[in-house]
Amino acid sequence: RIEAIRANKDSMAPTVMSPGEVGQVFEGLSGVYLVIAKLLYGCGMRISGAHRLRVKDIDFANKQIEIRQSKGNKSRLVPMPDDLIEPLRRFVKSREALHEHDLANGTASVYLPYALDRKYPSAHRELKWQYLFASHRLSRDPRTGRIHRHHLHSSTFPTHLRCAVEQAGIRKHVTSHTSRHCFATHLLWSGTDIRQIQQLLGHSDVKTTEIYTHVRNPNEAKVVSPLDRLV
Repeated sequence: RIEAIRANKDSMAPTVMSPGEVGQVFEGLSGVYLVIAKLLYGCGMRISGAHRLRVKDIDFANKQIEIRQSKGNKSRLVPMPDDLIEPLRRFVKSREALHEHDLANGTASVYLPYALDRKYPSAHRELKWQYLFASHRLSRDPRTGRIHRHHLHSSTFPTHLRCAVEQAGIRKHVTSHTSRHCFATHLLWSGTDIRQIQQLLGHSDVKTTEIYTHVRNPNEAKVVSPLDRLV
């Protein structure tokens, strides 16, 4: 019998951009990629959550967004930033026009998880179930052989983000997940309670959220280095 001890994973401070750097990255993006970037930073969602957004997940009446099938197969509600209300309205309207086109061609269909396809046989043709950020091409589901309009490919946004980061001259290692780190850290710097941030991020344990306390807050009183005192 082997009595092994599992090694602890190192806890490293996350890479965080300043609010100014976030704005510079936004300037290098446009269209759907700018809206996705603002969703990641403004709502703290993962890129997979943004890709899987469906039309019905956008609640304009209550100004909130439902994030489904997140890490750990959990769902949560996050506030909708005011800056995204009009862009999201335009995307819903554009998605509705594309869906009408697919209905006319007899190709309107979307992948439904779990047993929803059997429970609601016609749901795959309804607008509310369609992906908000849909692909321009139809694709075949390898498991069922059915033709669907899937969401944007997972590699599309990171490619545009990389170009925007390089254009802004930012030399930090910035990925799609960095926006989630920025969301939590900037909220913490502005005085938001860490328990509230935990809920917005969907963390089961507040200890996971506490990693953002390791990022130095530039708004705090500056600590003078002994080297500067010596000079």
